[in-house]
Amino acid sequence: MASNRMTFDQLVEHQKRVKPRKRPDDEEHRIQCACVNWFRLQYPDLASALFAVPNGGRRDRVSGAKLKAEGVLPGVSDLILLFARDWHCHGLLIEMKTGNGKQSPAQKEWQHDMERRGYRYIICHSFDEFREQIDDYLLL
Repeated sequence: MASNRMTFDQLVEHQKRVKPRKRPDDEEHRIQCACVNWFRLQYPDLASALFAVPNGGRRDRVSGAKLKAEGVLPGVSDLILLFARDWHCHGLLIEMKTGNGKQSPAQKEWQHDMERRGYRYIICHSFDEFREQIDDYLLL
């Protein structure tokens, strides 16, 4: 009776042909953490005014349904700074992206809606861009 079992050499050859699963890249996470840490050190009096919105990430169906029932919305920016600049700018909404990352349709729709309501919306692709945008916004 012939065995259908793979030999060790066949397994090694098979693994060479199969593309390894790409691990999730945490670059956006690392940049956002650095941005928040810098902000809280640079502007300690506003530390509690900048917060993250936990909209992203992988979740199971039950957790996703609970969060949706609690009010989580698709497209909401990664960070929100509750600091009004003047009568027509109620706060700053910050979307973090890596490299040449693009907004999803839901993010674009939410941006448009919030800008109509008097919020400034920015997209930051790096720590330096975040720092520059924050300084510009707060030091107007």
